[in-house]
Amino acid sequence: MRLSDILKETCVLPSLNVKTKEEAIKYLVDHLHKQNLIPDPEEAQKVVMERERIGSTGIGDGVAIPHGRLKSLKNPVCALGVSQAGIDFDSVDGKPVHLIFLLFTPEVGVCTHLSLLSKISRIVKNSVVSKKITESGSAQKILEILKREAFDTEDG
Repeated sequence: MRLSDILKETCVLPSLNVKTKEEAIKYLVDHLHKQNLIPDPEEAQKVVMERERIGSTGIGDGVAIPHGRLKSLKNPVCALGVSQAGIDFDSVDGKPVHLIFLLFTPEVGVCTHLSLLSKISRIVKNSVVSKKITESGSAQKILEILKREAFDTEDG
């Protein structure tokens, strides 16, 4: 599955103005709901926050990938929020997060879920790419950057 199949321009938010991890997750969940991509924002937020209690999805280098699996989904969905100020996400490296990829997949698609997490992680762990995304200023430019970084490959 290609990441561009699930991360649409309308779900890329280049100016996320929130202060906490909880606010960021709620904002992105609500945005996916407003885009009619998830039916129950309360369930979605609960699933993500339960995952965060197990361990932070702040993977370091200014990136977080909060995620969950939802019974109500038929297809994976994703949102990306960019915070210029940075958000304390309890990241593994203790640094603020600037890129937040919120990912939901159907409950039955474990392989798809893990594959998408891996693809996102592999692309944004490159600090040059992350910096370009953070500084881009528009959803269209962000998607262009991601596509240049093998965003649209089936296997990578």
